[in-house]
Amino acid sequence: MTIALTAFTARGLALAQRLADGLNAQDDTAAVTPCFGPEHLSLADFTANAFAQADALVFVGAAGIAVRAIAPHLSSKTRDPAVVVLDETGAFAVSLLSGHLGGANALTLRLAGLCGAQPVITTATDRSGLWAADDWARKNGCAVAEPERIKQVSGALLAGGSLALFSEFSIGGVWPRGLHPAACAAKAQVVLSLSDTDPDGARPLHLVPRIAVLGVGCRKGTPAGQILELLSDFLARAQVSRRALCRVCSIDLKAREPGLLEACRTLGLPLSTYPAQALAALPGSPQVHNAIPTKYFGTTTYAAPIAGLIGAALTFALGMLWLEYRVRKLKAAGEVFEPAPDPKHDFHDLEGHGSTSEAESVGVNPDALGHGEMSPVLTHEGE
Repeated sequence: MTIALTAFTARGLALAQRLADGLNAQDDTAAVTPCFGPEHLSLADFTANAFAQADALVFVGAAGIAVRAIAPHLSSKTRDPAVVVLDETGAFAVSLLSGHLGGANALTLRLAGLCGAQPVITTATDRSGLWAADDWARKNGCAVAEPERIKQVSGALLAGGSLALFSEFSIGGVWPRGLHPAACAAKAQVVLSLSDTDPDGARPLHLVPRIAVLGVGCRKGTPAGQILELLSDFLARAQVSRRALCRVCSIDLKAREPGLLEACRTLGLPLSTYPAQALAALPGSPQVHNAIPTKYFGTTTYAAPIAGLIGAALTFALGMLWLEYRVRKLKAAGEVFEPAPDPKHDFHDLEGHGSTSEAESVGVNPDALGHGEMSPVLTHEGE
């Protein structure tokens, strides 16, 4: 977590630095910028920079100063960073903004632990000891598809009601008070799924795990708009939300592809690239058995498929010759095999009326075969 701290007095600066040292020791990235003294950074500039670059802001000083400083930058609960205020004596730590999705409540508790302050948290679900959907989503790496529906979910629990939750994934541990499993998405108020499409007749809150990795291949010079258009079509057909994507992968030859890089910036996703050798040698890849001999025999990956085709042709030819040889031997020995009609079958319908093709009889759509359409590849992170 990237945390920007500021203070307005020498005493407050000492506390801010102590907090930053404690946060950095916990693997956060915390830095202190004083907003007082000679050649100091103005409070307006500090706040603007921190809102654009940091995950959290910590003001050591009066809460009113912090409120006025952040007011021009407020956007939405899904975008605003966490904001915490401490008085310069370290007596109180107040969660001021983005308590759940931004993590301000959790940060407040950590800061209070570092300096012995009294944490002040005012969110209703926390004060009532109830499950908070947005806080659970943040802790479990999920995106909240409809933030405006959080109020309905939390309101139902605060009113003493219960919520049905449907999940495409297994959920461990003890279910929180007020929650019970739903049989399907249409009967749930909260849905944990890779899709954020509303089921018929229902408007649940969708929590989307960010676990999908998108594999992309494109020709040189492919514009970002074309990549994004194909992606939207692919995700719609796969019924996967764009919010489920956590990164984009491609071959290292595409590491500097302008259109792909621009598409990743638009999506807000990092691009990971891999050399061809690594991709060809992945377990389960159909090329792995073809790629292994190339180093030793100087062949290409086409050698094995060609050898397989030649082997299949030879096997078929030799097999037919063997069968013909055996038929001649058996006939010479007086053993004759002739076909006879099966009395169990009725062959009156020689025109084939009412019959179906083999493809139709097994439910295959002949029109869908052989198109060879290429699509992006979607996998789960960690598979």
